[in-house]
Amino acid sequence: MGDRPSLPASPPPSADEALLDAYSETVAGTVEAARDAVVAIAAQAGPRGRSGTGSGFLFTPDGYLLTNSHVVHGAARLEVQRPDGTRSSAQLVGEDPATDLAVLRIGASRALPHLQLGDSSRLRVGQIAIAIGNPLGFSHTVTSGIVSALGRSLRSNAGRMIDNVIQTDAALNPGNSGGPLLDSRGRVIGVNTAIIPGAQAICFAVAVNSAKWVLPQLFAHGRVRRAFIGFSGATVPISRRTARVLALGAQPSGVRVSEVQAGSPAAIAGLKADDLIVGIDGAPAHTVDDLHRLLDASRIGKLCVLRILRGAQALYLQVTPREMQRS
Repeated sequence: MGDRPSLPASPPPSADEALLDAYSETVAGTVEAARDAVVAIAAQAGPRGRSGTGSGFLFTPDGYLLTNSHVVHGAARLEVQRPDGTRSSAQLVGEDPATDLAVLRIGASRALPHLQLGDSSRLRVGQIAIAIGNPLGFSHTVTSGIVSALGRSLRSNAGRMIDNVIQTDAALNPGNSGGPLLDSRGRVIGVNTAIIPGAQAICFAVAVNSAKWVLPQLFAHGRVRRAFIGFSGATVPISRRTARVLALGAQPSGVRVSEVQAGSPAAIAGLKADDLIVGIDGAPAHTVDDLHRLLDASRIGKLCVLRILRGAQALYLQVTPREMQRS
């Protein structure tokens, strides 16, 4: 018998194929590690209310989970379904409509799979973003994309502006609300919160650092008691030249005001759109998160001094915050 004809060797994978394989492996590995901590939430309203569904995720082994305030607000009964089909009644620990976040708890007889909270201050535009949730009732649906933009502002269902929001093109649909937005290592970088109906690939998540600021207060009080001055804004960089000329030291960023609410303490104090807030009472405010931390309950009703940049001028405005009212 003659020798068998040799088969042609398979061509080596192209660079594009290898890159796609690496991307696929990253997404698949992240989902496999995270999926058991993602739950479906059914919110059953009272006689006058409306029932709805959403998503959430466990962030402690003893049954505490994060979701959106608008998913659970006003519910008479809450039920959570885990990936293995287990259903549990859930207790509302607390909610904060101003950041559209809420904490629930389910009973746990053993340690439950849970997700690690990451650090949204280290995010970069263009990095991988992975969303897991229950859109339109399709449980544990996975979408992936990138972080499209940082520092967005978004008006919540309660009518207030949520600052420092992450924009992503990881597709979201009704029912994704409250589910996790993950980085490539499976760490939570945001809590999925909203879509723009009719828009293509424009979706939003509350930054996880905002959630980490809210959580201790929800555990302690069931709500966030905070000072209110009445503006929305976003973190923007400050050039080294500007920082040097205006004696800001090495301050890399501040908070650019995008809107001032009429009749608010900020409006009374003379704050204007496009002002750049760089500090309160001598404490630097590099980011929106810094302002959230500084405008705590201790400043309610107390005269405070805002340091701002208006064009090429450094100004000081006196403002008296009032308590932010609950929805």
